[in-house]
Amino acid sequence: MTQHSLQGRTEEEVLWFQRRGFLQAAAAWSAMGGFAAAHAQQRTNIVELRGDALLNGQRLTQAQTIQTGDSLETGPDSQLVFVVGNSSYLVRQNTRMAVERGPTLNAVSVLRMLTGAVASVWGRGTTRRVVTPTLTAGIRGTGVYTEVFPQQAYRSYFCNCYGVVDMNAGPDRTVSRSDYHQSFWGEVEARNGRFLTPAKAINHTDEEMEYLARLVNQRTAWEIAGKKGVKDGAGYMEQQPPSAHPAMQMK
Repeated sequence: MTQHSLQGRTEEEVLWFQRRGFLQAAAAWSAMGGFAAAHAQQRTNIVELRGDALLNGQRLTQAQTIQTGDSLETGPDSQLVFVVGNSSYLVRQNTRMAVERGPTLNAVSVLRMLTGAVASVWGRGTTRRVVTPTLTAGIRGTGVYTEVFPQQAYRSYFCNCYGVVDMNAGPDRTVSRSDYHQSFWGEVEARNGRFLTPAKAINHTDEEMEYLARLVNQRTAWEIAGKKGVKDGAGYMEQQPPSAHPAMQMK
């Protein structure tokens, strides 16, 4: 089990992948052929639903299908895991979000988050975006964790767990290239003149990203490399990386 740091989250939330119910559901999802088979057979694309959630304002059931264009809201002590196309999503409790439609019904163009937290793994494709009240991330094929903190005036946290992401917050622009958890804050007001600042890796684990990747037949960068770096938010395998965090390199 990898080490992880928590900020306003509980151990139970980040260790969801250990539950027998999820393991059984994930195994069944893979055995039945994943999203392509579910779509062809008109089966649900929900891998697991715990607690109460709303789909377009109506109570969500395990038998329903989540499509692009839908809005989602999870209640206290709730959690939702689902797959759309070649991307998988874990929605934590007390989250409000929308999955906006891309060029096809099964392609998400924008994951728009109002509050709460979502871990997601995205297959390769055209550039898509994660949008929060204070930052925008243009993603390609990657795994990311996003959280919006309403108690901090909707300050947003974003971790590029692996891959390449175009980061924007206010006037700040940079490119994140990560092998192992490169993290940012999208600030409400500038800190030391910057709206995009470095962050530590918080509130998510390697294992949950690995499980989300498996749901869409992928592996994380560290699984492919066969090694892990230092989970300090810098994003590199090396303890002393060759360059600084990209949020520190902006002019």
